[in-house]
Amino acid sequence: MAPNLRDLETALLLSAGAKRVDGDNYTTTTTTNNNNNERLKPSPLDAALHSNNTRFYGSTANQWQKLTRYDPLQQRKLENPTSNLDTLVHILNGNLGTGILAMPDAFKNAGLYVGLFGTMAMGIICTHSMHTLVKVSHELCRRYEVPSLSFSDVGQYALESGPSCFHRFGRLIGLLINCFLITMQIGFCCVYFLFVAINLTDFLEYISIKTDVFNVLVCILLPLIALNMIRSLKFLTPTSMVAAILAISGITISFMFLLSDLPRSTSVSPASDWRTIPLYFGTVMYAFEGIGVILPLENNMKTPKDFCRWNGVLNTGMTIVVCLYSAVGFYGYLKYGDAAQGSITLNLPSHLFLAELVRLLMAVAVFASYALQFYVPMTILGPVVRRQFGSNAAQDYAEYALRIALVLLTFTLAAIIPNLGSFISLVGAVSTSTLALVFPPLLEIATYWPNRQYGRWNWILWKDIAVVSLGLFGFLIGTSTSVVEIITEWE
Repeated sequence: MAPNLRDLETALLLSAGAKRVDGDNYTTTTTTNNNNNERLKPSPLDAALHSNNTRFYGSTANQWQKLTRYDPLQQRKLENPTSNLDTLVHILNGNLGTGILAMPDAFKNAGLYVGLFGTMAMGIICTHSMHTLVKVSHELCRRYEVPSLSFSDVGQYALESGPSCFHRFGRLIGLLINCFLITMQIGFCCVYFLFVAINLTDFLEYISIKTDVFNVLVCILLPLIALNMIRSLKFLTPTSMVAAILAISGITISFMFLLSDLPRSTSVSPASDWRTIPLYFGTVMYAFEGIGVILPLENNMKTPKDFCRWNGVLNTGMTIVVCLYSAVGFYGYLKYGDAAQGSITLNLPSHLFLAELVRLLMAVAVFASYALQFYVPMTILGPVVRRQFGSNAAQDYAEYALRIALVLLTFTLAAIIPNLGSFISLVGAVSTSTLALVFPPLLEIATYWPNRQYGRWNWILWKDIAVVSLGLFGFLIGTSTSVVEIITEWE
């Protein structure tokens, strides 16, 4: 079929050698009669063509021209890409850690029904923020024609392509995101360290071996250092698989205790005192701890287009996670009421074998999950350290030394944490709320600012402002409440 008038106009504009518009991200492929291809700079016409990957075609006397958009997903060259199943396992492993076991304690601070519907709502919002982060990353990859971006790179490029007054803050926001990521993931690792030690101590006492938490912390230090020498995400898949299987097994056995002799729902409060809601918020935000690993997982996929589909890897994984969180929190609080502790394993009867088996399974599962949480700060700090050395051997030794130093840091912090529940709430309020609820919508606003692509009635803009407001409120109130709680416990 012959091209229409608009096609011919497009071809004439392109063949005129028009220059690239700053911020646009299209390339032109030209096919001649002898099948030789060359790339032409796109024209200002590109600014109006944003809807599809393939653009208009136009013909001249001896050639056809096609305007196409850079596709970062097809440009990725990965050494050890992960499959959809690998990525799903990592998502489950990254979320089914100590946070799910703290959900009854979270419900205690919110009330039975406020906790139930609040957890579902927060799960939907956090999942949406993950989608937003990936979408913004893909858009910026197309604009800058790079195959993938880290969280901090997304922050930097979003501000540099946003309002002109924010361009100079691009590097600063990237550094700030990295600081929050490192703080969050190191905080997770500290909680993981302490959780493993507490539950192993209870199990050892059950088999008549008397010891304390600090001695167990020392005993698991060397195995954790050895585990964290693994540098490839692909090679962490077996440990993630083991961790996910053990965690689901432990949670399944826990339900045998939670569902036996359940009291009536009227035995617990449907809504708690509003003053404890910030602690609930911090614990729930801690539980949805996967925001830091979302981009590394998506960037390392063999088929990244399957990540954000409506029935894709992310939605599947987060649906499972939200359902499990809601169920454990609801039945755990209904069973134990105000006696619910920072981890549900601490409420299980200490004289029964199955209860001790749950503690052992969850301790090993969290131990195996430590390396995945540790992977994120190493992707940030590792390259910085390696750049300080010349030879590959020196770079490798320096990275291994950094890994050992960070594990020792988490060991030290775990040894001085006074209470597991309060520290979980603090980490969630400080880092997870900002990374999951504040940065993704802000970056979306900045990314689409030049063309104001916010949908009808600017609903995307208003939605992002609402999510940012929720995140900032939770950050301020949750942090202050958690700090007061920790100081009170120290005193």
